[in-house]
Amino acid sequence: MPHGPGGGPPGSESASQTPARRAARAGSAELPLFPLNTVLFPQGPLALRIFEPRYVDMVRKCMRDGAPFGVVLIHSGQEAGAVSSAAEIGTSAVIIDFNQLPDGLLGIICTGEQKFRVEDRRVQPDGLNVGTITWLPPEPAEALPEQHGHLGQLLKKVLPQLGELYKSMSGPFDDASWVGMRLAEILPISLSERQECLEIDDPLARLERLAPFIRPAED
Repeated sequence: MPHGPGGGPPGSESASQTPARRAARAGSAELPLFPLNTVLFPQGPLALRIFEPRYVDMVRKCMRDGAPFGVVLIHSGQEAGAVSSAAEIGTSAVIIDFNQLPDGLLGIICTGEQKFRVEDRRVQPDGLNVGTITWLPPEPAEALPEQHGHLGQLLKKVLPQLGELYKSMSGPFDDASWVGMRLAEILPISLSERQECLEIDDPLARLERLAPFIRPAED
């Protein structure tokens, strides 16, 4: 169902466009949930093929209302079917582009928006998961420390090579939060390690967590 962050978009010409940074959400809300075998980070890209009726309806409503949906990592269960367990911490996704794929399915391009915690979850009669969530505060911008400066330079070189979803990203390559989240998306680490990086709320702690995965390539 989903394309990984490094995959190409579903035939979209405007997928490289990114929306302006939105004002931070606060408090609690009810949010449709899309459990996936992927971890979405704030400001990260996500391409999806939509074929289940419950998610086609969800996407239509989100696009009509200009509203986000929530992406949460599946712990047990399958994307196309029942999900028995999913992560408590997820990221809201805003749809920035859509089109019909060659196979007739709906393709959408999303951008990660803001982290949230799922407080309660229910399943609608159509099978859609809906969560009562609490918005988590966005991480403030923080200067990339000198000892991690090479990570920003590494991203600047690597991102344009990762296909349509990343080719137009222009930084900020000196922001510890942004750099850490992009690294967590693209490094060959497990889903559980990606989820751990999402749940870390200290940008410098996230960089320290990821640095050992990069050093061998730098030696």
